[in-house]
Amino acid sequence: QLVESGGGSVQTGGSLRLSCAASKFGGRSYCMAWFRQVPGKDREAVAAIEPDGTTWYEDSVKGRFTISQDRSKKSLYLEMNTLTPEDTAMYYCAANAEPCSVGTVRRLEVMTALGHWGQGTQVTVSL
Repeated sequence: QLVESGGGSVQTGGSLRLSCAASKFGGRSYCMAWFRQVPGKDREAVAAIEPDGTTWYEDSVKGRFTISQDRSKKSLYLEMNTLTPEDTAMYYCAANAEPCSVGTVRRLEVMTALGHWGQGTQVTVSL
C-alpha cells in the first residue's frame, strides 16, 4: 500500500528527495509521516503532515528537511538538504487514518499498532 523510492548514496552536504506512493489511501483523510531507523536503534519520526498541510519536524532536521504531499497523486515526499552522515538510515513512509494528527502519527507506538508502513528506502550519507 505504501511504496518508498528515492533513496541512495550522497556525500555530506548533498540532497535527496524521497517519495512515497500511497495508492490505496484515496478518498480518506489520513495523516502521514516519515520515520528512519538505524541498526540497533528504535525507529524515529522525522516529519509528519496532516491533510490540511500542518507539519511537524524532529529538531535535528528542522530547516533541512521538508515534508509535502500531493493528494491528487496520492503521494508523500521528503526533501532532504544539507545531509550529514547522521542522517544515514532506512527511511520509512507511514500513514494512519484515525487517530490523525501530527501529534499522534509521529508516535512509534501508535503507528506500530494502527499505522500502515512501507518497506523502506536506504539513505547513506558519506563524508
